[in-house]
Amino acid sequence: MLQIMLFLILTVLSVISLVVLLILTAYCAILGIKKKITPKHLIRLKKAMIFVAVAVILNAGLITLSQLTASTPRIVDESGNTPQNSIAELTELELNGRKQWISIRGWDKSAPVLLFLAGGPGGTQMAAVRHELKELEKHFVVVNWDQPGSGKSYYAEKIKNITAQTYIQDGHALTEYLKKRFSREKIYLMGESWGSALGIFLVHNYPESYHAFIGTGQMIDFAETERIDYAKAMEIAQSKGNTALIKRLNANGEPPYYGNNVTWKSAVYLNYLSAYMANNPEIHNPGYNTIRDIASSEYGLLDKINFFRGIINTYNHVYQQLYTIDMRKDYTKLEMPVYFFLGRHDVNAPTVLVEEYFQILEAPDKKIVWFEHSGHSPWINEPAKFVKEVLTCFLENKTVK
Repeated sequence: MLQIMLFLILTVLSVISLVVLLILTAYCAILGIKKKITPKHLIRLKKAMIFVAVAVILNAGLITLSQLTASTPRIVDESGNTPQNSIAELTELELNGRKQWISIRGWDKSAPVLLFLAGGPGGTQMAAVRHELKELEKHFVVVNWDQPGSGKSYYAEKIKNITAQTYIQDGHALTEYLKKRFSREKIYLMGESWGSALGIFLVHNYPESYHAFIGTGQMIDFAETERIDYAKAMEIAQSKGNTALIKRLNANGEPPYYGNNVTWKSAVYLNYLSAYMANNPEIHNPGYNTIRDIASSEYGLLDKINFFRGIINTYNHVYQQLYTIDMRKDYTKLEMPVYFFLGRHDVNAPTVLVEEYFQILEAPDKKIVWFEHSGHSPWINEPAKFVKEVLTCFLENKTVK
């Protein structure tokens, strides 16, 4: 938080001093034309230039320092000691020629490996998972991946070049890296929201690499999901007499959207539905702790900025590529156990679509686990139950071989 405050102060000082410099420069230019400029004016201009340069250099140095010193906290037990065989790393990898970041955390490096796939596309949940699901670190080596175009990996690939296939290729490369590093034939996979779709793609394409998969806030049909969400937001707005929102929804029209404003148009109903869930008394711990997550040590100052850029820019470019995907048509057979962790009150990813998919899905084992006090994010709304159910599905069912 101190870094953020210093950054904001230096940024404000840089902007103000630059404005002053521009005004002084214009003033001196006018005096020069009139041949009324004096050494005193030039000294004042020089001082302003030096102040701007110092402020910019200090800010650049602060940003660089924050990036170089970003880290994930060490694992500590109840006594504040670090378990002997624990692991807590923030690591940069090259996956298919693209530089990307992962965090690796666990009490025991010999535990099963669990790769978590964040939502988005363009979202980073490296810090959020560490805070909300820290109990998993006692049972797994938990790996969080900032996917291309998100957070610490924002510059891994030009946004215009990112496709769903980019994520599939890099997800597979990351899986192979983890298998080799931790001497595992297979790992566990978990994905939330967009990450739940990416997880289906990966286990479908590379079944030999995974023990089992958990999807939460599971995405099934992207285009239909958007239409349902739009209709739900309109229904709620009409019931509450929210004429301003109704006007905005009508102006945008029914999704799916294409072009340069996908993020902003989708945000109209998605943010409204998120607020609706946050105000539902049946949902526990309803909101995202965005300030806490951004302030976390995993993110340098540039990463903190890219935290938002990924959500806006990457989402806008990638999401409209996903409208043709329907799990009920293209991914009806998976070769490992599949579990869906669903919030009973999720109005973001319609659970009716997951139930339809569940009925036709062929898998060695499959199960829907309901979270009665959750919305779109059971891992945040009910973290204790979430961890318990992960252990039941993954470990107690003896999927480790």
